[in-house]
Amino acid sequence: MLSRYILGNRVDSLTMDEAVDKIAEFIKEGKPHHIVTMNAEIAYQAYNNPQLQAVINRADLVTADGSGIVWAAKKLGKPVKERVTGIDLLKALANEGSKRGWRFYLYGAAPGVAAKAAKRLEQDYVGIKVVGTKNGYISEREMPALIKDIKGVKPDILLVGLGAPRQEYWIARHLEEVQVPVMIGVGGSFDVLAGVVPRAPEWIQRLNLEWLYRIVKFKRFKRALALPKFMLAVLKEARQEEQEKGS
Repeated sequence: MLSRYILGNRVDSLTMDEAVDKIAEFIKEGKPHHIVTMNAEIAYQAYNNPQLQAVINRADLVTADGSGIVWAAKKLGKPVKERVTGIDLLKALANEGSKRGWRFYLYGAAPGVAAKAAKRLEQDYVGIKVVGTKNGYISEREMPALIKDIKGVKPDILLVGLGAPRQEYWIARHLEEVQVPVMIGVGGSFDVLAGVVPRAPEWIQRLNLEWLYRIVKFKRFKRALALPKFMLAVLKEARQEEQEKGS
């Protein structure tokens, strides 16, 4: 597995199938592993936040979640094999897990959403084992009970939908305590599975314009400002690398 660095953030070059195979290895090992699905917004935040960057670079697997990361890797002369988004990885793992008997736990999103997402997974992937759900609006005082519940049902995969970078910090903080073989930050994937938030039409996904659809559809214009800043930072890094090669 080849790793690239974009603005100081590690990203691993692998296909969706390779990502699933790698995660299967993690589950077989049994030790806790942290998976990050990194998009351009998270990458730019980490570029300006050493603490977040350290969390990303310590993770056991970092996928290219979004066309922005794929573009940046190519621009820097370090292309990745393909885009591996959080929602698509979740579905691929659900499909594989339904065959292998993997146990899933869903933590995050608004009250009731994770439970609806779990029902959708059970409908779409016959035989999948969802052993627990919990919303992401619990207090720190309730956290020990959540940890106890997760440890008690022994999932193979803990899907954490708290949004970035909160989910990355939560996983890093509780990784050793919870001892789940695979913990993945999946952003707003539960909202999509539960039907609370629609995903972009397939033709938009094929054009790698899902990020633009989300900006317009949900009026995320303030968050969208990170994208041109990310692109400018990548172009600056590319120029610096060219200058270093020429000197």
